[in-house]
Amino acid sequence: MATIPSLPSRDEVLRMARSTTDITGQLLDTAGNITRIAINTLDPRDGSGAEALRVLRETTAELAEASASPQAQEAFYRIVDTLTRLGTTGAPLAVHPVSAPAQALLTVLGDSLLPVLDAVEPAVEEFTTALGDLVEAASPLLPAAAGVAAGVLLALTPLIRALADTLADASPELRRVAEALTAALAPLLPFQVALAQRAASAGGNILRATLPPLADLTEAAAATTKATAPMLVAGEELLLSALERVQPTLLAATSRAGRVARATAVRVTAAVSPSADQGVVVAVSTT
Repeated sequence: MATIPSLPSRDEVLRMARSTTDITGQLLDTAGNITRIAINTLDPRDGSGAEALRVLRETTAELAEASASPQAQEAFYRIVDTLTRLGTTGAPLAVHPVSAPAQALLTVLGDSLLPVLDAVEPAVEEFTTALGDLVEAASPLLPAAAGVAAGVLLALTPLIRALADTLADASPELRRVAEALTAALAPLLPFQVALAQRAASAGGNILRATLPPLADLTEAAAATTKATAPMLVAGEELLLSALERVQPTLLAATSRAGRVARATAVRVTAAVSPSADQGVVVAVSTT
């Protein structure tokens, strides 16, 4: 038999009443502060409210004027037209029978890739961090790269526009080419499907026959690598030691080559474009 819960004591009732009263008081204080801030902001007596309303009216008028311009209206129409085309094109694809196998394929790929993504997540995070550091270190080169990219895009734009105009003018010929290709390839599709099925069967048999030797070869290679690991580590240690010994010499040679290059550049510059401040030497001979 269920037990009847005990009623709260007088102290508990008083404590809950005090808590409720405190929370209500804090809410009222907060509401009062918000109301006071709003009144002070919009109060026309000190000028701030009138200024805020004036700025709001000017901003609204400028937005209305900008949106009423022909350029803005044309941009709005183009955006709406683009969204309408996307919706009209995408809606049949969502209910097309082909979307069901595609969704199933995506589901299978997602379920299969989740463990792989979980396994490579630390490596991806480390790689992302290193890539961010590299981009930050190479940030002085980014404006130059952006300029080169902009120049390439500007150079390609006339070619793309000319190609688009040419294809638009040659649309009947393109339609004839497409119809000819369709008529030529349509009879070959059944044979291609049969050949693909035979190739898939043969490939499966070859793969099943190749996997056991491949597994044996992989195990042998792994055992060989494990046995030669100390030698590889020792070779890497020797290579690193040699690089560390050669590093000071390389740095000194690089510094010396830089000084020589700078001195040569100064001399070549002086020889090609001599300064105009040089005096003119006049030779006087007595006869």
